[in-house]
Amino acid sequence: MLAGFLTGANMLLVVCLWALGFAIASFIFGIFTKDYSWIDRMWSVLPVFFTWYYAYRSNCAFLVCIGVALVTFWGVRLTFNFARKGGYTGLEDYRWVFLRKKITNPFLWQLFNLSFICLFQSGLFVLFTYPIYSLASYTNENIPVLFWVFAAVGAALVCLEFAADQQQWNFHAAKKAAAENREYPSKYSGDVKNGFLSQGLFSVSRHPNYFCELGFWWAIWLAAFSFTWDPIASGIFGPVVLTFIFIGSTILTESITTSKYPEYLNYKKRVVSPIIPWFSKK
Repeated sequence: MLAGFLTGANMLLVVCLWALGFAIASFIFGIFTKDYSWIDRMWSVLPVFFTWYYAYRSNCAFLVCIGVALVTFWGVRLTFNFARKGGYTGLEDYRWVFLRKKITNPFLWQLFNLSFICLFQSGLFVLFTYPIYSLASYTNENIPVLFWVFAAVGAALVCLEFAADQQQWNFHAAKKAAAENREYPSKYSGDVKNGFLSQGLFSVSRHPNYFCELGFWWAIWLAAFSFTWDPIASGIFGPVVLTFIFIGSTILTESITTSKYPEYLNYKKRVVSPIIPWFSKK
């Protein structure tokens, strides 16, 4: 019966039900373990899983497979970076730790956990992978040139995000070495003293990773959009909602960072762009 449902029901409906099931499971695990990052550990896995299911249901349609390849590349990067930072070893997202101190009422916190952390984020996976679902409706005849352009842009942004990840990783390695009185590259001495990275890609954007992440999903949508120029049918709501989430996350993250590192205010004045790379001030 289950196999028949997976192969016979509308594939978007199946993905929505999967998303709902994982959200409820994450909520339950959060209650029992007091760890509210279960859904965060699915960020790099569920979207890839959803797109592979779209490929399976569309009989590996060429356009869908191109989208799946891009999303899988994105997922590999995110999984690797999340794993090496200890994300799969019980490390809870610092934003939830911070917010839990603000939302002290247990009922309100669990309501926030269910509604935003679990249900909303799981639903977001469905939204920003929707363009891959929409590609199943198109044939591989007369593929627009813009499709390949945006697909290439998406791949390039993942590569750029790899670079931003590595720069951040190298900085934190230097920061750890300094705390343990070990040697580290002198180029990081100023940043280690200030407590945050301000060079490389972080000299033109305070959050280059966010720029690459958002840019990737906008590129995926634009690739689908290039077929019909219909923003709704191609799934524009995914990248739009994701953009607002990242704006909110930027505000929250920077408020936490500013409270910990006073020099961050000067960094914000010098690197004026929070997300989109731009010229910095002397």
